[in-house]
Amino acid sequence: MSAPERLPAIDNGLLRFLTCGSVDDGKSTLIGRLLYDTKTILADTLHAITRTSERRGLEAVDLSLLTDGLQAEREQGITIDVAYRYFTTGRRKYIIADAPGHEQYTRNMFTAASTANLAIILIDARKGVLTQTRRHSYLAHLVGIPHLVVAINKMDLVGFDQATYRRIRSDYLEFAATLGIGDVSFIPLSALAGDMIVDRGERLDWYQGPTLLDILEGAPSAHSERDERFRFPVQFVCRPQKAGDPKLHDYRGFMGRVESGEIAVGDEVVVLPSGKRTRVKAIEIYGRLLPRAIAEQSVTLLLEDEIDVSRGDMVVRAQESTLATRHLEAMLCWLNETPLDPRRKYLIRQTTRETRAAIETVDYRLDINTLQRLRAERPGMNDIAHVFFKLAKPLCVDAYADNRSTGAFIVIDETTNNTVGAGMIL
Repeated sequence: MSAPERLPAIDNGLLRFLTCGSVDDGKSTLIGRLLYDTKTILADTLHAITRTSERRGLEAVDLSLLTDGLQAEREQGITIDVAYRYFTTGRRKYIIADAPGHEQYTRNMFTAASTANLAIILIDARKGVLTQTRRHSYLAHLVGIPHLVVAINKMDLVGFDQATYRRIRSDYLEFAATLGIGDVSFIPLSALAGDMIVDRGERLDWYQGPTLLDILEGAPSAHSERDERFRFPVQFVCRPQKAGDPKLHDYRGFMGRVESGEIAVGDEVVVLPSGKRTRVKAIEIYGRLLPRAIAEQSVTLLLEDEIDVSRGDMVVRAQESTLATRHLEAMLCWLNETPLDPRRKYLIRQTTRETRAAIETVDYRLDINTLQRLRAERPGMNDIAHVFFKLAKPLCVDAYADNRSTGAFIVIDETTNNTVGAGMIL
């Protein structure tokens, strides 16, 4: 049977994706195989893991050794031990977020998933859908990852049986329907042997779909699937002082990163929370003038009118305004060993703005295993809770489902300056 042609890449932009799964589902081997078969492993690294494999008496190179250093770090008790692997195929660039799969590292999974646009959920073909599979799927759905790929691994250990693949696919779809997960793809593979990772192999000829790399090459990158509202949190107000240069005398630029959407010279904008209106006079980047700025560009905006703009303010299109509020309803993942204390004040940082906050109500804590809502006044580490905050200063927010940048925030302990929580605005 001839192999189908590779799917064309939708765009050549950066794709951030997450790999997750239960212990021994083959996540490390999958990452290693992907790097090995795309020829993105440095020669000295390959030589080192080859020698290690030989010393252990293995006939083939143990590709899971590529992530051994990361596993050792976790054993040493590092707090936020998410590691990232970078590679490129020549058609697009990738960043793999590699997070631990144990239940006690829910906070790490939450951190890694927050910037991913696709998640690969591994399932051991011998074990099928497990509690950890459901847990990771729910977390990926909760943090807004738009595309899930269920990789049914270790097909070589079940004789590449099509009936096993179909049974697991059916079980997962039944579970996904209860969560409202819509965009999910399935692929049978063997990370150890390399079938359906980069090359199709010869033992899964009953599967007519794309390989894993084909799926990654064709996946949409962030900000490319729908029109987004323009959001520009001001990070720094630039007032250069240079004696004798009249051009800089009245210069006032507002520097920051375009979190979403785009803006062009001449567009009418509103500065929040003040509500002042003006137009964009110029857009600069590294001293060059641009006609427009797009998502993820760090630029300087110059405005036509002299209005008061400070760090933490947000510039939006006049017709795409957002809510400035002193009350937040959010799903909060607690990251700290000390439980949340409803009697204390915390700092909330959202984009470039920061304010003190009090806990109004802890509505419930979510049981990740059963998805039941449990009563909990003091959520502990790794807990996910539905919380209401009262803010000292207004924040300009969007719902997390609409904008993952302006809909997210972190909670900071004022006494230690540690990040103790991460939240998603509802």
